[in-house]
Amino acid sequence: MKIVVCVKQVPDTKGGVKFNPDGTLDRGAMLAIMNPDDKAGLEAALKLKDECGAEVTVLTMGLPKAEDVLREAMAMGADKGILVTDRVLGGADTWATSTTIAGALRNIDYDLIITGRQAIDGDTAQVGPQISEHLDLPVISYAKDIKVEGDSVIVQRQYDDGYHMVKAKMPCLITALSELNEPRYMTPGGIFDAYDSEITVWGRADLKDVDDSNLGLAGSPTKIAKASDKVRKGAGEQVAPDSPEEAVSYIMDKLAEKHVI
Repeated sequence: MKIVVCVKQVPDTKGGVKFNPDGTLDRGAMLAIMNPDDKAGLEAALKLKDECGAEVTVLTMGLPKAEDVLREAMAMGADKGILVTDRVLGGADTWATSTTIAGALRNIDYDLIITGRQAIDGDTAQVGPQISEHLDLPVISYAKDIKVEGDSVIVQRQYDDGYHMVKAKMPCLITALSELNEPRYMTPGGIFDAYDSEITVWGRADLKDVDDSNLGLAGSPTKIAKASDKVRKGAGEQVAPDSPEEAVSYIMDKLAEKHVI
C-alpha cells in the first residue's frame, strides 16, 4: 500500500505574521511549523504503516526551507520526502496550489492521498478537495477515524453534531481533522536518519499536465484586497465586587448598557 501525505509549512502564529507589499504572506521572515491538520493526517498514515506495512511519502510545496517539515515527517516515520519549489509557483492561491500539487502527484504511484482539512494560515479547506477534482478521485473530508479494509477505506466523517460512516474504493483522497489523533513525537534515531536522507526536489519542469496560466500569483484567480495582523485586544476592565450580589448587579448593568438585555 502506498500513501502520499500532503503537508504544509505554515507560520507559527504565536510569533506574529508578516506580509509582502502585494498582500501575500512573507513566509521567509516568519517562524514556521507543520500545519496541525496535516500532522494528524501524517499520523494516520504512519498508523496504517504500522498496521499493514504501507509506504508513506510526504509531499510539500513551498520555499526551500519547507524541507524542514519533510525532515520532521521523516523523523516521525515517513519513508520519503518530496519538496516542490520554484520561484514561478510563489503567491499561489488555493486553485494554483492544488493545480501544482496535482501536477506533482501525477509522477507518483499511490493508493491513498491524505491532506489536512485546512491550513491555519488560510482556513479555506479547499486545497484537498480541489486536488481530488484535478486527479478525478473520490474524496472524503473531515475524517475523524480511518480504517483500511481490502482495497477500500472506511472513514468516520464529522458532520454537525454527529458523523457519517463513508466507504470508498482506493485510490481516493481523505482530508483529516486535527482531532483525528495525537501525533507521535520524533525519535532521536529518526532525527538522525531524516537528516541523513535525501529529499527529492521538483520544480516547474517536473509538474505533469499543468498550464503556466494556472500557476503562481499570476495564475491565481483569488486576489488579496487587504491583509493585516490580527487586532490585539486591550486588557479590559477589572473590578472587585464586595459580594456575589454586587457582582451580579454589576454584570446585569453592563448587559443592559450594551443592550444585550
